[in-house]
Amino acid sequence: MTEVILKHITKRFKDVTAVNDISFEIADAEFFVLLGPTGAGKTTTLRLIAGLEKLDQGEILFDGQAINELAPASRDVAMVFQQYSLYPNMTVYDNLAFPLRSPVHKLPEDEIKRRVKETCEILRITHLIERKTAKLSGGEMQRVSIGRAIVREPRLYLMDEPLSNLDAKLRESLRVELEHIQKTQGSTTLFVTHDQVEALTMADRIGVLNEGKLVQIGDPNDIYDRPTSIFVAQLVGSPRINLMSAARENGKVQVENSPLILPVTKEDGDLPGTFTLGVRPEDIRPAPEGEFEGTATLVEPLGVETVVHLRVGELTVLSLVPGTTNIQLGEDVRFDIVQERLHYFDGDGNRI
Repeated sequence: MTEVILKHITKRFKDVTAVNDISFEIADAEFFVLLGPTGAGKTTTLRLIAGLEKLDQGEILFDGQAINELAPASRDVAMVFQQYSLYPNMTVYDNLAFPLRSPVHKLPEDEIKRRVKETCEILRITHLIERKTAKLSGGEMQRVSIGRAIVREPRLYLMDEPLSNLDAKLRESLRVELEHIQKTQGSTTLFVTHDQVEALTMADRIGVLNEGKLVQIGDPNDIYDRPTSIFVAQLVGSPRINLMSAARENGKVQVENSPLILPVTKEDGDLPGTFTLGVRPEDIRPAPEGEFEGTATLVEPLGVETVVHLRVGELTVLSLVPGTTNIQLGEDVRFDIVQERLHYFDGDGNRI
């Protein structure tokens, strides 16, 4: 496949800077995910790489070669969109064969037949090959749409939230299949999403975008366990991270509006007087002999886990419990906090 390097790329639309001086690399055969909320600049970045938008500043390189001036058709990238981009009156076979019959490729029919057959087998849509795409389900159409990218064997796959229009079960199924295809084919892939589950489960590395700026790059564990800011901490993780105003007093961490008092560990020696304390819900653990106590105000059973809302002083914190629980509404619950996994943020929201 190919290595992609973005150097200080910027794109403006009138007075709006959609992509603001971002730089990152995608290694050969890497599955790289751009994660961020709507309007963060994810799709614009994708379109800049594809050549569908023109850079205002910066440089994009494929395997060390600048491709800024190349036309989209000459960049040899394949895009998969939210919308299926299929010809409804064509069969699945003809939809997959169409890009291979274009003037850019003009492959012989026996080679087209081979590629289409292999692609259908990979995506498990061989039984649909003679069916018109207008008669397919949403999940089947998205498989065919992905197939149109795979069949071309491009240098780079660009995927713009391709699973967002599917229901939860189909989304999970296709997510697993996409990851499997990428790993077995060794394809270089840039995947754009606002869904933190997709990012954490699929990515080799994640780049987090916010208002056109790249605010953190790392593998899924880095992004989850060491978020560089409150923004990143809130973007990943479900249920949401608990954020509490806190102060350092007499060698202790005092959480405002609550009886929660924690020791300052050696690693926390540089804490300022006041800061924001972050605790992931799975790190608030109910225990019969727990150090702290709260009152259960809501219990949300989710099957494999349960979210318990605990009132502690004037605060409500979320606890994530594996499996089911016997905790009842109004019950007083003892719990511990995993102190080596605490997160500290300064007044600007940056990690301390």
